Amino acid sequence: MQPLAMFREAEGVSLILERSAAEAAGFPVEAPMALITLNVYSALDGVGLTAAVSGALAGAGIACNMVAALHHDHVFVPVERAKEAVGILLALQAKAATAP
Repeated sequence: MQPLAMFREAEGVSLILERSAAEAAGFPVEAPMALITLNVYSALDGVGLTAAVSGALAGAGIACNMVAALHHDHVFVPVERAKEAVGILLALQAKAATAP
């Protein structure tokens, strides 16, 4: 089992796994999420990208969990809303590209 990410908290360990790996390990899959990788370089100390992305998705009522890595930011959204989320993020990207 190779987790995509792991985080240790006082209450225990959180793993981000592919659904098949979680099911094979016997972990409950309560709310399957789709992974959207933002193909834009974002510095780890950059300001605003997470707010813009999560705000745009929240405006449409789409829950998201953001994970910032060294080269890209990653957005996890409910599987059933993934296509809608991609559309919103593409519109956000287009708007940013035309901003002065």
